[in-house]
Amino acid sequence: MEKIIISGFGGQGILFVGKLLAYTGMVTDRNVSWIPSYGPEMRGGTANCSVIISEKGITSPIVTECTTLIAFNEPSIEKFSPMIVKGGSLLYDASLIKVEKPVSIHYEWNAIPTLPIIDHLGLAKSLNMIMLGAFIETSSNITLDDVKKGLIEMIGEKRPDLIENNMKAIQEGYNWRKWVLTNA
Repeated sequence: MEKIIISGFGGQGILFVGKLLAYTGMVTDRNVSWIPSYGPEMRGGTANCSVIISEKGITSPIVTECTTLIAFNEPSIEKFSPMIVKGGSLLYDASLIKVEKPVSIHYEWNAIPTLPIIDHLGLAKSLNMIMLGAFIETSSNITLDDVKKGLIEMIGEKRPDLIENNMKAIQEGYNWRKWVLTNA
């Protein structure tokens, strides 16, 4: 069972990532829940969502502790990192968030520098997909093929360009994270 919290500012694609993960779980015949939470201002305010993907039934959609936190701003790390389980994972956008790794933590600390990857890709609005790709590389339950199926289900066949660009960004995030692991 994966319990994921995705958090940042409205307009960063937080809810899109969560919804895509939920679709991915559904098209791969798993049980899912997706709960969005955002302020009334939408763009620029705080936004977060929780996603559960499980092979078994989900008894409660409420996430009080998570296996992964994907953070797009510093307040998200402060608010949600205490909810990460022992052995869990934090992924954060190191291009936007300047924080020091705490001396003592019980979870994996992953800094993802999205801006150089965005520059390499030439896709300005792909920050959220890069972070998703890095997450998929850390997940033992979700593959790139699974996410592509979820993306096609969510967006449909009407926008093949959107699917192609999102998959490029997801692949780059995945590759970057894999490169870091093999060169660490």
